[in-house]
Amino acid sequence: MEDLALHYWWWILALVLIGVEVVLPGYFMLWIGIAAGVTGLAVLLAPGLSMLGQALIFVALAFVSCAVYWYAVRPKLMRHEPGDARLNRRGEQSIGQRYVLAEAIVNGRGKAKVGDGLWLVTGPDLPAGSTVEVVGVDGTTLRVRAAP
Repeated sequence: MEDLALHYWWWILALVLIGVEVVLPGYFMLWIGIAAGVTGLAVLLAPGLSMLGQALIFVALAFVSCAVYWYAVRPKLMRHEPGDARLNRRGEQSIGQRYVLAEAIVNGRGKAKVGDGLWLVTGPDLPAGSTVEVVGVDGTTLRVRAAP
């Protein structure tokens, strides 16, 4: 019973680690869980493997699986499509858009209504209510010109 059940402990550990990954996602426990599952398979195929041998196999597989994630899987997940280059950079998404000035641009600075908020703008002096076109972004300030 002890030899039969030994590989099951590795599979139970694998399921627990993968379950933790499901509850607290971060891509880390998944790969260690995979290493535990493969260690369980190794123990099934070589039932006389000592606990030290099992532990060494598990540690080696954990490092290998994490390295596979870090160097092979992660770069593919981090790639963005060309259309996603401005994702989470709302100011850059505004380039070419037209907005109405909520506050006049005086001495090169004013505010425009963008969605439900106000953004700082720089550009030529214009009265409030003028329509402006965004031509660039400086941090959180939109560079604008009078809309044609």
